[in-house]
Amino acid sequence: MIRGYAPAMEVHTVSVVIPTRNDGAQLRTCLALLARQTRPADEIIVVDNASSDDTAAICAAAGVKRITVDLPGIPATAAAGFDAATGSIIARLDTDSRPPRDWLEHAERILRAAAPLTAVTGPGDFYGGNALVRWAGRHVFLGAYFTVIGFLLGHPPVYGSNFALRRELWEGISSSVVRDNALVHDDLDISYRLRPAMGVLYDPTLKVGVSARPFASWASFRRRIVTSVVTFRVEFRHEPPLRRRLDRFRRRRGHRSPATPARPPWHRGR
Repeated sequence: MIRGYAPAMEVHTVSVVIPTRNDGAQLRTCLALLARQTRPADEIIVVDNASSDDTAAICAAAGVKRITVDLPGIPATAAAGFDAATGSIIARLDTDSRPPRDWLEHAERILRAAAPLTAVTGPGDFYGGNALVRWAGRHVFLGAYFTVIGFLLGHPPVYGSNFALRRELWEGISSSVVRDNALVHDDLDISYRLRPAMGVLYDPTLKVGVSARPFASWASFRRRIVTSVVTFRVEFRHEPPLRRRLDRFRRRRGHRSPATPARPPWHRGR
């Protein structure tokens, strides 16, 4: 349960982290959209995992910070970006994410009203592919991700293409997240490593465009299934799911009181 809220006048800085590897065209578009935000980012960090394309030139032209990572896989790449970020709020996008103009403003407004150990996430609006692929991405993949995984976790999972978190939360889990297994879903890993005092808010209006290319072929879809299985094996070894749910149930029951402040309308987690 999220208890208490941050002071309304608290001053925040916002960092945006984008892990990438040889995806220059998509990155260029994402950075252009970030440059038009109603609430500009204080810092944009592109984490380059051994790209051989024009990623470095794109970052230089956009005036954003680029750091390099040699360890393969998104988990190591994303974690390096979170470690390097200096903002009190750290937002995460993929290179093919398409944030609307008010995305950062929207995410900051939610986290400004939330307790320090909080993340916020929202859905993706798929683009590209055909109508069937976009429907499957929205209703089968994301529907199952937020519903089934949310039930398993006892709170909403963060979605890697679209989330932001308070720095205090990252500092509380950074030493435990997986960095050395490229087959692990980094967003699911972050979600599973959250401790009982940490919370995730799901806001269905915090949307970004996301590419349907992961569902463009059976091979890419099959790879997502394989990585999901690997991720669950890793997480269940780290902490059995029943014990995880029981810990959260005990904390929720122990902290329930009439003095607990009303939760905001977008609250879907604890």
